[in-house]
Amino acid sequence: MASLISFSLLNNATPKACASTPTTLISPTETLDQKFGRKGIKFSESDEIPAVELTVRNGSSLKLHIPNGHITSYRPKVYWKDEGYEEVLHTIAGSRGGIGLVINEVSQQNSKTKASEWTVKDVDSDSIDALQVELMCMRGSLDISYVVSLYPLSMATAVIVKNNGRKAVDLNIAILGHFKFNKRSGAGIQGLKGSSYCTHPPLSSPFEILSPAETIKFEDPGFFSFGWEPENKPGFWTVQDVPITVLKHKLSRVYAAPPPQRSKLFHTSPPSKYETIDQGRGLFFRVIRMGFQEIYLSSPGSYSDKYGKDYFICTGPASMLVPVTLNPGEEWRGAQVIEHDNL
Repeated sequence: MASLISFSLLNNATPKACASTPTTLISPTETLDQKFGRKGIKFSESDEIPAVELTVRNGSSLKLHIPNGHITSYRPKVYWKDEGYEEVLHTIAGSRGGIGLVINEVSQQNSKTKASEWTVKDVDSDSIDALQVELMCMRGSLDISYVVSLYPLSMATAVIVKNNGRKAVDLNIAILGHFKFNKRSGAGIQGLKGSSYCTHPPLSSPFEILSPAETIKFEDPGFFSFGWEPENKPGFWTVQDVPITVLKHKLSRVYAAPPPQRSKLFHTSPPSKYETIDQGRGLFFRVIRMGFQEIYLSSPGSYSDKYGKDYFICTGPASMLVPVTLNPGEEWRGAQVIEHDNL
């Protein structure tokens, strides 16, 4: 990896043929820190799980578990005071929550999904204001790279999938992040007005907190009933007509152009970016998608009480309703950026 990945390369995410690239492998006698460690990039073990922590000059940091590619922590500097760092992600025991890359083959969608076994391919940095770790894994005929980057005011995750097999494969892909909120009543999303959406469960994932079945299970709103309206049944499409999506109630949605409309020359796609609103902490985070055609969004409502005192939501770019088709030799790229201007 000669330089930090250019996200402009992800603007055209149409699968395309490509040549193979050389791989950097670590020998059994070297530790990850000896091979790849540098200023701002520190490898260690957490409960016997290899992990890497990235820390840029202003103190913003993230932590990544290597074997399953699970980002368990993102703590950016959001206030000018010395200890002005806040955890963005909601992670619970058993490597659940956080940010996880999900890649499911459509032909195997009824089988139990397992986490990929990742290894470190390379690292890169630009001084200590931009840091990057690239993971790789092989899954059947698929060659997958997962690139995690950290900057002073943002972090990014990018995936590159190549089909080395002789048959086409259909893939459901998503980068799902669990965002932590101070209060249930102060959680929201801004920027999805005018977008079409339908009720839909998330992709099955080793990182899920709520199972797909739980996300669409009916919830009695109880004391939070003011302003509550039941969610539509799965498969029913509607257009959001309010500027802010209030997330104190339970919901599970996919924002996208309905699949039958995507073959038309003109259709309305969801925005490329939207913002999380945490009124309790006064924080905003902008989520940007690249390559993906859909946005997944869910909130647990009262179910969050089972998973700690903090409220959380799950959201991120996805290809769920219409899978990515990779013909032999083709490559597909997608990415998510989380940025803020809270300072």
